[in-house]
Amino acid sequence: MQTARIDRILQVSIGVLLAAFVYVIFISLYEHIVEVGDTAPDFSITADNGKTITPTNFGGKLLVLNFWATWCAPCIEELPSLDQFQRQFADSGVVVLGVSMDKDEKLYKRFLSRVNLSFLTARDPSNKINAAYGTFKFPESYIIGSDGKVRMKIINATNWVDENMLSYVKSQL
Repeated sequence: MQTARIDRILQVSIGVLLAAFVYVIFISLYEHIVEVGDTAPDFSITADNGKTITPTNFGGKLLVLNFWATWCAPCIEELPSLDQFQRQFADSGVVVLGVSMDKDEKLYKRFLSRVNLSFLTARDPSNKINAAYGTFKFPESYIIGSDGKVRMKIINATNWVDENMLSYVKSQL
């Protein structure tokens, strides 16, 4: 009788451990991908100008969050139009934040010194922020409203000064 009870306790214990193991595996493999309408994941990063940036500290402005890297050809191709876009909307309640995935800080800073971008830039070599958004291919951008909701998600390089894009952003202000 005692042996049967011990066997039952062991079976239940093994079942509980197996269930916990399966749950941990599932959670670690599950990638949350942020979509239009979702609340943007919170983050905090120090921009290259020394300011701490979060999605909520823009005071009612529209945030364009762009994930890029110096080694990404489409990212580099997109930067001039994104820079022009920032210049055009700088006084209209739009903030552009380019978050680089570059691991090599010297290469990143050397690149920025050559291109002289007008928008905020920051480096996230740990890839924590893009992972929170489910972004693993670059460039990828999110337009986030002052309410913290993702209004638009753009996968791949885009022409930020295209008339359709400009009209859309103006409609969000």
